[in-house]
Amino acid sequence: MSRTVAISPNPLDPFPRVELGHVPTPLERLPRLSEMHGVRLYVKRDDCTGLAFGGNKVRQLEFYLGDALAKDCDTVLSTGAVQSNYMRLLAAAASKLGLECHIQVEHRVDNVSTEYRCSGNRLLTGLFGSHIHDYCGGEDEKGADRAVHLVADRLEKQGRKPYVIPLAPTKEPKGALGYVLAAGELIQQTDDRGLAPDLVVVGSGSGLTHAGLLFGLRLHGSGLPVLGACVRRNRELQASRVLGHCSHLSTMMNLPKLVEKKDVWVDDCALAPGYGKASRIVTSAVHLAATREGLLTDPVYSGKALGCLLHMVKAGKLARHKEIIFVHTGGAPALFAYRTDVEEYGVK
Repeated sequence: MSRTVAISPNPLDPFPRVELGHVPTPLERLPRLSEMHGVRLYVKRDDCTGLAFGGNKVRQLEFYLGDALAKDCDTVLSTGAVQSNYMRLLAAAASKLGLECHIQVEHRVDNVSTEYRCSGNRLLTGLFGSHIHDYCGGEDEKGADRAVHLVADRLEKQGRKPYVIPLAPTKEPKGALGYVLAAGELIQQTDDRGLAPDLVVVGSGSGLTHAGLLFGLRLHGSGLPVLGACVRRNRELQASRVLGHCSHLSTMMNLPKLVEKKDVWVDDCALAPGYGKASRIVTSAVHLAATREGLLTDPVYSGKALGCLLHMVKAGKLARHKEIIFVHTGGAPALFAYRTDVEEYGVK
Protein backbone atom coordinates (compact mmCIF):
# COMPACT_ATOMS: atom_id res chain seq x y z
CA MET A 1 0.00 0.00 0.00
CA SER A 2 1.32 3.46 -0.85
CA ARG A 3 2.32 5.83 1.90
CA THR A 4 0.37 8.90 2.98
CA VAL A 5 0.82 11.81 0.62
CA ALA A 6 0.47 15.51 1.34
CA ILE A 7 -2.63 17.00 -0.29
CA SER A 8 -2.51 20.75 -0.71
CA PRO A 9 -4.80 22.51 -0.48
CA ASN A 10 -6.69 20.05 1.68
CA PRO A 11 -9.97 19.33 -0.18
CA LEU A 12 -11.76 18.94 3.17
CA ASP A 13 -10.92 22.47 4.34
CA PRO A 14 -14.05 24.14 2.87
CA PHE A 15 -16.38 21.90 4.90
CA PRO A 16 -17.23 22.99 8.47
CA ARG A 17 -16.55 20.35 11.10
CA VAL A 18 -17.17 20.08 14.82
CA GLU A 19 -14.98 17.64 16.75
CA LEU A 20 -17.04 15.00 18.53
CA GLY A 21 -14.95 11.82 18.46
CA HIS A 22 -11.92 10.34 20.16
CA VAL A 23 -9.54 9.85 17.24
CA PRO A 24 -7.41 8.21 16.07
CA THR A 25 -9.21 5.05 17.09
CA PRO A 26 -7.11 1.97 17.88
CA LEU A 27 -5.99 -0.57 15.29
CA GLU A 28 -5.72 -3.94 17.02
CA ARG A 29 -4.71 -7.47 16.09
CA LEU A 30 -7.30 -10.23 16.44
CA PRO A 31 -4.93 -13.10 17.23
CA ARG A 32 -7.42 -15.83 18.13
CA LEU A 33 -9.76 -15.21 15.21
CA SER A 34 -6.69 -14.98 12.97
CA GLU A 35 -5.43 -18.39 14.07
CA MET A 36 -8.90 -19.89 13.78
CA HIS A 37 -9.39 -18.68 10.18
CA GLY A 38 -5.86 -18.84 8.81
CA VAL A 39 -5.49 -15.13 7.99
CA ARG A 40 -4.01 -12.10 9.76
CA LEU A 41 -7.01 -10.15 11.01
CA TYR A 42 -6.96 -6.64 12.45
CA VAL A 43 -9.81 -4.48 13.72
CA LYS A 44 -10.09 -0.72 13.34
CA ARG A 45 -11.94 0.16 16.55
CA ASP A 46 -14.39 2.82 15.44
CA ASP A 47 -16.65 1.51 18.16
CA CYS A 48 -14.25 3.52 20.36
CA THR A 49 -15.01 6.99 18.98
CA GLY A 50 -16.11 7.95 22.47
CA LEU A 51 -19.46 9.70 22.24
CA ALA A 52 -22.40 7.76 23.73
CA PHE A 53 -20.97 4.23 23.19
CA GLY A 54 -19.20 5.37 20.01
CA GLY A 55 -19.52 4.12 16.47
CA ASN A 56 -18.86 5.20 12.89
CA LYS A 57 -21.67 7.74 12.86
CA VAL A 58 -19.66 10.02 15.13
CA ARG A 59 -17.25 10.76 12.28
CA GLN A 60 -20.17 11.41 9.93
CA LEU A 61 -21.96 13.73 12.34
CA GLU A 62 -18.87 15.92 12.75
CA PHE A 63 -19.46 17.24 9.24
CA TYR A 64 -23.26 17.37 9.27
CA LEU A 65 -23.38 19.19 12.60
CA GLY A 66 -20.44 21.38 11.66
CA ASP A 67 -22.53 22.51 8.70
CA ALA A 68 -25.60 23.00 10.93
CA LEU A 69 -23.67 25.20 13.35
CA ALA A 70 -22.08 27.18 10.51
CA LYS A 71 -25.61 27.94 9.29
CA ASP A 72 -26.70 29.01 12.81
CA CYS A 73 -29.29 26.25 13.05
CA ASP A 74 -30.70 25.54 16.50
CA THR A 75 -32.53 22.28 15.79
CA VAL A 76 -31.46 19.05 14.09
CA LEU A 77 -33.68 16.33 12.67
CA SER A 78 -33.20 12.94 11.07
CA THR A 79 -34.92 9.62 10.55
CA GLY A 80 -33.85 6.04 11.24
CA ALA A 81 -34.90 2.62 12.44
CA VAL A 82 -36.01 1.95 16.00
CA GLN A 83 -32.59 0.53 16.86
CA SER A 84 -30.62 3.07 14.81
CA ASN A 85 -27.10 3.75 16.02
CA TYR A 86 -27.23 6.97 14.02
CA MET A 87 -30.24 8.30 15.93
CA ARG A 88 -28.61 7.47 19.28
CA LEU A 89 -25.48 9.38 18.33
CA LEU A 90 -27.31 12.30 16.75
CA ALA A 91 -29.34 12.71 19.95
CA ALA A 92 -26.17 12.57 22.05
CA ALA A 93 -24.27 15.02 19.83
CA ALA A 94 -27.19 17.45 19.82
CA SER A 95 -27.32 17.33 23.60
CA LYS A 96 -23.57 17.98 23.78
CA LEU A 97 -23.82 20.95 21.40
CA GLY A 98 -26.97 22.47 22.90
CA LEU A 99 -29.18 21.78 19.88
CA GLU A 100 -32.82 20.71 20.01
CA CYS A 101 -33.13 17.27 18.45
CA HIS A 102 -36.07 15.60 16.72
CA ILE A 103 -35.79 11.91 15.85
CA GLN A 104 -38.21 10.17 13.51
CA VAL A 105 -38.41 6.47 14.34
CA GLU A 106 -39.13 4.20 11.37
CA HIS A 107 -40.79 0.86 12.05
CA ARG A 108 -38.87 -1.17 9.45
CA VAL A 109 -38.69 -4.55 11.23
CA ASP A 110 -41.75 -6.77 11.70
CA ASN A 111 -42.68 -8.97 14.67
CA VAL A 112 -40.34 -7.31 17.12
CA SER A 113 -40.13 -7.83 20.87
CA THR A 114 -40.77 -5.31 23.64
CA GLU A 115 -37.00 -5.23 24.15
CA TYR A 116 -36.53 -4.15 20.54
CA ARG A 117 -39.12 -1.38 20.82
CA CYS A 118 -37.93 0.00 24.15
CA SER A 119 -34.37 -1.06 24.97
CA GLY A 120 -30.91 -0.56 23.48
CA ASN A 121 -30.53 2.39 21.15
CA ARG A 122 -34.18 3.40 21.51
CA LEU A 123 -33.80 3.80 25.26
CA LEU A 124 -30.65 5.88 24.88
CA THR A 125 -32.10 8.09 22.15
CA GLY A 126 -34.86 9.14 24.52
CA LEU A 127 -32.48 9.49 27.44
CA PHE A 128 -30.54 12.19 25.59
CA GLY A 129 -33.68 14.33 25.53
CA SER A 130 -34.64 14.10 21.88
CA HIS A 131 -38.21 14.53 20.66
CA ILE A 132 -39.47 11.27 19.15
CA HIS A 133 -41.79 11.04 16.13
CA ASP A 134 -43.09 7.77 14.68
CA TYR A 135 -43.11 6.82 11.00
CA CYS A 136 -45.00 3.65 10.12
CA GLY A 137 -44.30 3.57 6.38
CA GLY A 138 -41.80 0.71 6.61
CA GLU A 139 -38.94 0.56 4.07
CA ASP A 140 -39.46 3.87 2.30
CA GLU A 141 -36.48 6.22 2.33
CA LYS A 142 -38.08 8.98 0.29
CA GLY A 143 -41.31 8.80 2.27
CA ALA A 144 -39.42 8.94 5.56
CA ASP A 145 -37.44 11.96 4.37
CA ARG A 146 -40.63 13.73 3.26
CA ALA A 147 -42.18 13.09 6.67
CA VAL A 148 -39.21 14.45 8.60
CA HIS A 149 -39.15 17.55 6.38
CA LEU A 150 -42.79 18.14 7.33
CA VAL A 151 -41.72 18.13 10.98
CA ALA A 152 -38.97 20.60 10.10
CA ASP A 153 -41.49 22.85 8.32
CA ARG A 154 -43.71 22.93 11.43
CA LEU A 155 -40.73 23.78 13.63
CA GLU A 156 -39.69 26.57 11.28
CA LYS A 157 -43.16 28.12 11.52
CA GLN A 158 -42.70 28.03 15.31
CA GLY A 159 -39.54 30.12 15.02
CA ARG A 160 -36.91 27.36 15.06
CA LYS A 161 -34.08 27.10 12.53
CA PRO A 162 -34.01 23.41 11.59
CA TYR A 163 -31.31 21.35 9.91
CA VAL A 164 -32.36 18.01 8.39
CA ILE A 165 -29.90 15.14 7.93
CA PRO A 166 -31.41 13.09 5.06
CA LEU A 167 -31.77 9.34 4.86
CA ALA A 168 -31.86 8.91 1.08
CA PRO A 169 -28.78 9.65 -1.06
CA THR A 170 -28.19 13.31 -1.95
CA LYS A 171 -25.76 15.30 -4.08
CA GLU A 172 -23.85 16.30 -0.95
CA PRO A 173 -23.13 13.19 1.16
CA LYS A 174 -21.41 15.21 3.90
CA GLY A 175 -21.30 12.25 6.27
CA ALA A 176 -18.91 10.45 3.93
CA LEU A 177 -16.35 13.20 4.52
CA GLY A 178 -15.74 11.74 7.98
CA TYR A 179 -14.39 8.58 6.38
CA VAL A 180 -12.42 10.41 3.73
CA LEU A 181 -10.58 11.81 6.76
CA ALA A 182 -10.46 8.39 8.47
CA ALA A 183 -8.80 6.82 5.42
CA GLY A 184 -5.72 8.97 5.96
CA GLU A 185 -5.73 7.99 9.62
CA LEU A 186 -5.81 4.30 8.73
CA ILE A 187 -2.98 4.64 6.19
CA GLN A 188 -0.85 6.43 8.76
CA GLN A 189 -1.46 3.71 11.36
CA THR A 190 -0.57 0.85 9.02
CA ASP A 191 2.54 2.66 7.80
CA ASP A 192 3.68 3.41 11.35
CA ARG A 193 3.36 -0.27 12.28
CA GLY A 194 4.83 -1.66 9.10
CA LEU A 195 1.63 -3.49 8.16
CA ALA A 196 0.73 -4.40 4.61
CA PRO A 197 -3.04 -5.01 4.56
CA ASP A 198 -4.51 -6.25 1.30
CA LEU A 199 -8.21 -5.80 2.14
CA VAL A 200 -10.48 -3.63 4.27
CA VAL A 201 -13.96 -4.91 5.20
CA VAL A 202 -16.73 -2.61 6.42
CA GLY A 203 -20.49 -2.77 6.80
CA SER A 204 -22.35 -0.97 4.01
CA GLY A 205 -25.78 0.41 4.86
CA SER A 206 -26.31 4.08 4.05
CA GLY A 207 -23.07 3.66 2.10
CA LEU A 208 -21.48 6.80 3.53
CA THR A 209 -18.81 5.02 5.57
CA HIS A 210 -18.01 2.62 2.73
CA ALA A 211 -17.89 5.36 0.09
CA GLY A 212 -15.91 7.79 2.23
CA LEU A 213 -13.32 5.18 3.13
CA LEU A 214 -12.92 4.00 -0.47
CA PHE A 215 -12.75 7.55 -1.82
CA GLY A 216 -10.30 8.59 0.89
CA LEU A 217 -7.95 5.72 0.15
CA ARG A 218 -7.90 6.62 -3.54
CA LEU A 219 -7.39 10.29 -2.65
CA HIS A 220 -4.25 9.27 -0.75
CA GLY A 221 -2.98 7.21 -3.65
CA SER A 222 -3.86 3.83 -2.15
CA GLY A 223 -5.30 1.04 -4.28
CA LEU A 224 -6.28 -0.99 -1.21
CA PRO A 225 -9.59 -2.76 -1.97
CA VAL A 226 -12.61 -2.19 0.27
CA LEU A 227 -15.25 -4.89 0.64
CA GLY A 228 -18.64 -3.60 1.75
CA ALA A 229 -20.84 -6.11 3.57
CA CYS A 230 -24.48 -5.39 2.73
CA VAL A 231 -26.67 -4.84 5.77
CA ARG A 232 -29.82 -3.35 4.23
CA ARG A 233 -30.12 -3.96 0.46
CA ASN A 234 -28.74 -6.41 -2.11
CA ARG A 235 -25.33 -6.02 -3.67
CA GLU A 236 -26.51 -4.59 -7.00
CA LEU A 237 -28.47 -1.79 -5.33
CA GLN A 238 -25.74 -1.16 -2.78
CA ALA A 239 -22.95 -0.98 -5.36
CA SER A 240 -24.88 1.66 -7.30
CA ARG A 241 -25.48 3.64 -4.11
CA VAL A 242 -21.82 3.62 -3.08
CA LEU A 243 -20.63 4.58 -6.55
CA GLY A 244 -23.10 7.46 -6.56
CA HIS A 245 -21.76 8.75 -3.24
CA CYS A 246 -18.20 8.61 -4.60
CA SER A 247 -19.18 10.52 -7.71
CA HIS A 248 -20.80 13.23 -5.59
CA LEU A 249 -17.70 13.44 -3.38
CA SER A 250 -15.59 14.21 -6.45
CA THR A 251 -17.97 17.01 -7.39
CA MET A 252 -18.16 18.38 -3.84
CA MET A 253 -14.38 18.59 -3.53
CA ASN A 254 -13.79 19.72 -7.12
CA LEU A 255 -11.66 16.64 -7.80
CA PRO A 256 -11.42 14.29 -10.76
CA LYS A 257 -13.24 10.98 -10.65
CA LEU A 258 -11.26 8.83 -8.23
CA VAL A 259 -13.51 5.77 -7.89
CA GLU A 260 -14.56 3.60 -10.82
CA LYS A 261 -17.32 1.01 -10.95
CA LYS A 262 -14.70 -1.76 -10.72
CA ASP A 263 -13.51 -0.34 -7.36
CA VAL A 264 -16.87 -0.86 -5.67
CA TRP A 265 -16.96 -4.35 -4.16
CA VAL A 266 -19.97 -5.46 -2.12
CA ASP A 267 -21.28 -8.81 -0.95
CA ASP A 268 -24.66 -9.71 0.52
CA CYS A 269 -23.97 -13.22 1.85
CA ALA A 270 -24.89 -12.11 5.40
CA LEU A 271 -27.88 -9.93 4.48
CA ALA A 272 -30.67 -12.53 4.67
CA PRO A 273 -33.27 -12.64 6.08
CA GLY A 274 -33.12 -8.83 5.76
CA TYR A 275 -32.34 -5.57 7.51
CA GLY A 276 -32.33 -5.79 11.28
CA LYS A 277 -32.89 -9.55 11.28
CA ALA A 278 -30.51 -12.14 12.67
CA SER A 279 -29.17 -15.28 10.99
CA ARG A 280 -26.78 -18.08 11.88
CA ILE A 281 -23.95 -16.43 9.92
CA VAL A 282 -24.38 -13.22 11.86
CA THR A 283 -24.99 -14.50 15.38
CA SER A 284 -22.14 -16.99 15.00
CA ALA A 285 -19.84 -14.05 14.25
CA VAL A 286 -21.23 -12.09 17.21
CA HIS A 287 -20.49 -15.03 19.52
CA LEU A 288 -17.04 -15.70 18.06
CA ALA A 289 -15.97 -12.09 18.45
CA ALA A 290 -17.19 -12.06 22.04
CA THR A 291 -15.80 -15.43 23.15
CA ARG A 292 -12.51 -15.34 21.23
CA GLU A 293 -11.59 -11.65 21.40
CA GLY A 294 -13.80 -9.99 24.02
CA LEU A 295 -15.20 -7.85 21.21
CA LEU A 296 -18.86 -6.79 21.10
CA THR A 297 -20.60 -6.59 17.72
CA ASP A 298 -24.30 -6.25 16.96
CA PRO A 299 -26.62 -8.30 14.69
CA VAL A 300 -27.69 -5.26 12.63
CA TYR A 301 -24.44 -3.79 11.35
CA SER A 302 -21.01 -4.71 12.73
CA GLY A 303 -21.98 -8.34 13.35
CA LYS A 304 -23.30 -8.66 9.80
CA ALA A 305 -20.07 -7.21 8.43
CA LEU A 306 -17.94 -9.56 10.51
CA GLY A 307 -20.23 -12.47 9.61
CA CYS A 308 -19.80 -11.67 5.93
CA LEU A 309 -16.01 -11.52 6.31
CA LEU A 310 -15.68 -14.80 8.23
CA HIS A 311 -18.15 -16.61 5.96
CA MET A 312 -16.25 -15.55 2.85
CA VAL A 313 -12.92 -16.58 4.38
CA LYS A 314 -14.29 -20.03 5.27
CA ALA A 315 -15.81 -20.39 1.78
CA GLY A 316 -12.41 -19.65 0.19
CA LYS A 317 -13.68 -16.46 -1.47
CA LEU A 318 -10.91 -14.35 0.05
CA ALA A 319 -8.09 -16.84 -0.47
CA ARG A 320 -5.73 -14.30 -2.06
CA HIS A 321 -6.11 -11.90 0.88
CA LYS A 322 -3.78 -12.60 3.81
CA GLU A 323 -3.89 -9.43 5.94
CA ILE A 324 -7.37 -8.03 6.45
CA ILE A 325 -8.64 -5.02 8.40
CA PHE A 326 -12.19 -5.18 9.72
CA VAL A 327 -13.66 -1.74 10.43
CA HIS A 328 -15.74 -2.07 13.59
CA THR A 329 -18.53 0.49 13.27
CA GLY A 330 -20.00 0.02 16.76
CA GLY A 331 -23.58 -0.84 17.66
CA ALA A 332 -23.17 -2.65 20.99
CA PRO A 333 -26.33 -1.10 22.56
CA ALA A 334 -28.46 -2.99 20.01
CA LEU A 335 -27.39 -6.27 21.62
CA PHE A 336 -29.85 -5.60 24.43
CA ALA A 337 -32.67 -5.36 21.89
CA TYR A 338 -31.65 -8.65 20.24
CA ARG A 339 -31.15 -10.77 23.36
CA THR A 340 -33.50 -13.56 22.24
CA ASP A 341 -31.96 -13.82 18.77
CA VAL A 342 -28.40 -13.84 20.07
CA GLU A 343 -29.20 -16.53 22.66
CA GLU A 344 -31.29 -18.69 20.32
CA TYR A 345 -29.04 -18.62 17.26
CA GLY A 346 -25.68 -18.37 18.91
CA VAL A 347 -22.82 -20.87 18.85
CA LYS A 348 -23.92 -24.05 20.58
